Amino acid sequence: MVERVCVIGAGVIGSLFAGHLAQVAEVSVLTRRREHADALEADGLRVTGRSDLQAHVRASSDPDALAPFDLGIVATKAGGLAEAASSLEGRFPDATMMTVLNGLGAEEAVRARGAWPIVSAVTFMSGTKHSDTEVEYILDTETWLGPYEGTPFEQVEEITALIVESGLKAEALPDLLPAQWSKLIFNATVNAVAALTGLRHDRHFAAEELPTDLGHLVHDLVDEGKAVAAAAGVELHDDPWEMNVLATRRGSAHYPSMLEDVEARRETEIDLITGALVREADRHGVPAPLHQALYRLVKAKEASW
Repeated sequence: MVERVCVIGAGVIGSLFAGHLAQVAEVSVLTRRREHADALEADGLRVTGRSDLQAHVRASSDPDALAPFDLGIVATKAGGLAEAASSLEGRFPDATMMTVLNGLGAEEAVRARGAWPIVSAVTFMSGTKHSDTEVEYILDTETWLGPYEGTPFEQVEEITALIVESGLKAEALPDLLPAQWSKLIFNATVNAVAALTGLRHDRHFAAEELPTDLGHLVHDLVDEGKAVAAAAGVELHDDPWEMNVLATRRGSAHYPSMLEDVEARRETEIDLITGALVREADRHGVPAPLHQALYRLVKAKEASW
């Protein structure tokens, strides 16, 4: 039974998992900064918005100071993945690790550091971090989970049940790859376009009435991504264009994480998202000039600061 959970990376997604799971399990948090851990130890973690929770968590920036746990949720951003995976190496041999990063390749990075059972996950929930001890839960959509390599599906179902019990939405899938690719194409399109235009994910992304409407480009990017998925032999779980249209109709415009990164002038997750799609296109011999262009433009944007 999963009774002890450690969340590795306490950004928005990590904080949402930690705050909710602390209602049904013993939760610890591994942070990058010591002052962040100290604040969580002193004040706990507050979740507002879609939930109203005050969570008690144990926290440390030193992995050796953490008690053993049953489930580790790796919820860093792409730029922190290598450091997080290194911090786990040689530790917590009885744990199962769950990766919940955007893009492709997180499972391989964790596997390179240890032989733990691994569960793959992608999430569409989102929020806003107001401080080290407060996160606002904004988009209450599902997290999809699936086995990686030989992890038993029953273990995935148990973790899914715990997440649902905590008040979050989740679904266990025998094969996560179709869902991962659906989100990969969605993210590679929406995040990169938002980062370059400065637009939140709003009605512009689905508009196709006028020749100048942004939706034409977004649709072409999605179709290009779907061609790569088909070449890779992946049958998508959801149509990324329909995901895009539905998201723009939810009311308030979503603030894509890559736009937040660009506005803060920090490294984006472009390599793990659009970069992964471009690399898959190259590997399968499928042209992806639009995604290639966006990939290079976002990298140039990063270089500009």
